[in-house]
Amino acid sequence: MRSRARAHLAALFLSMILASALLAVGGGAAHARTPSPSPSPPSSVDGGAWSSGHLQGTAIDRRKGHMYFSFTDLLVKTDLSGRPIGSVTGFTGHLGDLDFNTADGRVYGSLEYKAAEAFYVAIFDGARITRMNMDARTTDVVSTVHLREVVRDYTADMNGDGVFDGNTGDTPDHRYGCSGIDGIAFGPDLNRRGGGRLTVAYGVYSNTARTDNDHQVLLQYDVRDWRRYERPLVEGAHHTSGPASPDGKFFAYTGNTTYGVQNLEYDRHSGNWLMAVYKGRKTAFPNYSLYVVDGSKPARRGEVKGQPRPESGRILSLLPRGLHHEPSGVYGYESGGQYGLVSLDDGRHYVAEAGTVDSGGTTLQTGRAVLHRWTGAVPNPFTVLGRP
Repeated sequence: MRSRARAHLAALFLSMILASALLAVGGGAAHARTPSPSPSPPSSVDGGAWSSGHLQGTAIDRRKGHMYFSFTDLLVKTDLSGRPIGSVTGFTGHLGDLDFNTADGRVYGSLEYKAAEAFYVAIFDGARITRMNMDARTTDVVSTVHLREVVRDYTADMNGDGVFDGNTGDTPDHRYGCSGIDGIAFGPDLNRRGGGRLTVAYGVYSNTARTDNDHQVLLQYDVRDWRRYERPLVEGAHHTSGPASPDGKFFAYTGNTTYGVQNLEYDRHSGNWLMAVYKGRKTAFPNYSLYVVDGSKPARRGEVKGQPRPESGRILSLLPRGLHHEPSGVYGYESGGQYGLVSLDDGRHYVAEAGTVDSGGTTLQTGRAVLHRWTGAVPNPFTVLGRP
C-alpha cells in the first residue's frame, strides 16, 4: 500500500516537472510571460539647448529608452521623449562621437586633450547619470582609457627637424595628418578574426599641400579586458593607462577631409560602416560628406598612398554605390550625420541636426536626433520618416 502511494506521489511529481518544462519552452501560459517588444522609436528626440559647444555625437540605449548627446564639453542623457534625465559636466577637453555598448550597457565616447597630447576613450556608466550637472572629475560616472597609438601618430615629427609643431594643420608633422580622434563605433573585427571591436577613427587636419593625409584611419580594440586600464578623469594630470597598441589599424582612401571622421557608425542591417565627415578641399577629390565602407569585403594588404616612404597597411574598400568620382575612384554620398548618426539596425537611422537659439542674449547650442530611412538614393541616401 505504501509502495503504491509512493509511486503515485512520484508520478504526480514527475508530471509537474514535465508540465513546467513544457511551459518554459513555449507551451501554454508561458506565452503570457514573454516580454513585449520595445516600443517604436519616436520620429525625433530633442537633446535640449545648452551653454556648451556644438553637438558632436549621439547614442541610444533602446532597452532602457535613453538617448545620449555629446555637446563638446557636456554629456546629456534624455528619455526618448526628450526629457532631460541627467548630464555630465567638467570637461576641458573635446568630447566627440558616442556609441552604446550593448555588451556592458555603457556609453563610449572619444575624448581628446590636444595641448596635453592625451587622447582617451571616455566610458560613461549611464545608470549612474541620475541628475543634472554631475561633475566628471568628482563623481564616479566616467572612466577613461588612454590610446597610445593616437599619441604616436599625432606627435610624429614628420619632417625630422626635432620640433613638434603642435595643434596646427599647416605643418608636415602629424603622421597621416592625424589631429586626434572623433568617430567611434562598435562593430565586427575588420580583420575577420571573430568577435566585436570598438573602432576609433582619427581626426585628420585639412591640408591641401600634402599627399599623405588622404586616408581615413580606423583603429580597432577588443575592450573586454579594458577595466584593468580604466582610470578616473583627472583634468591636468592626464594618465597613460591603456593598451600598448590597437588590435588592428585600417585605412580607407577617400581624399583629405576636414577633421576626419566626425561620426562613425556600424549598420548591422547592411553590414556596412558609415563615415560622416566635414568636406575636404582638395580639388583632385570629390569631397563627399558621407563615405561607406563595404562590410562584405575583408581588409586587404595594400599601399597606403602618398606616404613619404612606401608603406603598406590594411586597406578597406568603399561600397561601390552612390556617387562615383572616376578620376580618384572614390564613392560616396552627400548627406548629414556629422553631428550624430545612430543605426537602429533595421534600415532606420537617427541623423542628428545641430543648431543654436538665443536665450536672453546668450547663444545656446541645440541638438535633435531625427529618424530617417536608408534608401541608397543619390545624392542623399537618407529620407526623413517624420517629425513630431
